[in-house]
Amino acid sequence: MLDAVGTLARLGLAAVWLVSGAVKLADPGQTLIAVQAYDVLPGGLVNVVAVALPLVELVLGLFLLAGLLTRWVAGAALVLLLVLIAGIAQSWARGLSIDCGCFGGGGQVAAGQTAYPQEILRDSGFALLAVWLLARPRTWLSVDGWLARGRGNSVEPEPDYSGIAEGN
Repeated sequence: MLDAVGTLARLGLAAVWLVSGAVKLADPGQTLIAVQAYDVLPGGLVNVVAVALPLVELVLGLFLLAGLLTRWVAGAALVLLLVLIAGIAQSWARGLSIDCGCFGGGGQVAAGQTAYPQEILRDSGFALLAVWLLARPRTWLSVDGWLARGRGNSVEPEPDYSGIAEGN
């Protein structure tokens, strides 16, 4: 049962990163506007982050989809989610009126059109998926599981038939 929960967490988080990265990659100009709107990075870093963020999200999504290096990728995903939550929280605290741009769009919005609590709550939920995978990275249909079996490690514990062999 726990492996099934982990598989759903892994695939759900993979979908989040793949959709988020693909939408940002499809509209790099809007991604740049979204990154600029946070008003925390120096000009030179804004371009780097706007280009790198969608690529990082896609890599995280692909690794999670494959179930490769799940614990490490979950750790990286958690760090990125915490940075994104902090970015949203600081925008809210500073009174900026922006859309986070988490799934495309982003940038300045009219006063009262922000959704900071919902965005933080949503990203916190995604962070919980990453925490689950950090604590329990074993999932079904994963490269990690396939590699473990190839090294002679069983994903499922072997049943103990010793009592049956002894006539008990």
